[in-house]
Amino acid sequence: MKLNFNKYQGAGNDFVMIDAREFNENFSNELVQFLCDRRFGVGADGLILLANSKQSHVDFKMVYYNADGHESTMCGNGGRCIVAFAKKLGLIEKSCVFEAIDGLHEAYFEEDLVQLKMSNITEIKQESDSFYLNTGSPHHIVFVDDLSSIDIKKKGADIRYSSAYESQNGTNVNFIQKKGNQLLIRTYERGVEDETLACGTGVTAAAIASFVKYENLKKPIQVKAVGGDLSVDFNMKNAQNFEDIWLKGPAKFVFKGEIEC
Repeated sequence: MKLNFNKYQGAGNDFVMIDAREFNENFSNELVQFLCDRRFGVGADGLILLANSKQSHVDFKMVYYNADGHESTMCGNGGRCIVAFAKKLGLIEKSCVFEAIDGLHEAYFEEDLVQLKMSNITEIKQESDSFYLNTGSPHHIVFVDDLSSIDIKKKGADIRYSSAYESQNGTNVNFIQKKGNQLLIRTYERGVEDETLACGTGVTAAAIASFVKYENLKKPIQVKAVGGDLSVDFNMKNAQNFEDIWLKGPAKFVFKGEIEC
């Protein structure tokens, strides 16, 4: 089988994008793993299918798979990239509403950046210097003094596979260093099982947790990931509830091609 694909990246978080409107949207674990493999396939942190939505007022449906082959929870950078892909396909112009696993998302273009509305936050758990919250995907947040000294893969895996998160199939793990009014972030992603250059839901979680932790952060909160800069804006109802959450950042077309599967 020959498969046409597009490659996109958002702050270094990269995805294989496939227009799946005219065929079955379900991909096998093996096929996803092959396409995301950086040596034998296209290479990516995840695979995203753009499918038809059954909801009449929705522009398209996003189906997201991690590189391990399993369909996963919401991906913020992937959400921004699929919006750029939809524009390239001529499905949308400047704004859209699309369906994802965690519900409907609004998005629009701001010059060459994509603004994506994230799910509301209804609970934040805090213990000492760590936080846990779900921004469409689960995230454990750890605040550190020096990001460069952290073994992200080892420390991240220790937390991801800890007994605390065993019942929910683990968690993503973000390490945060505050530098003035900017946050520096490095992320261990569940499903990739390694550090990724950026994580949109992780950046969102980090910004909100940091706003709770620090009193002097100004919105929108600027977050520097390894692969690029993003920003997060939101409204705070109280320390447990956040709404009108917007993630902004780049969503770039890299290349397209055809691969034998």
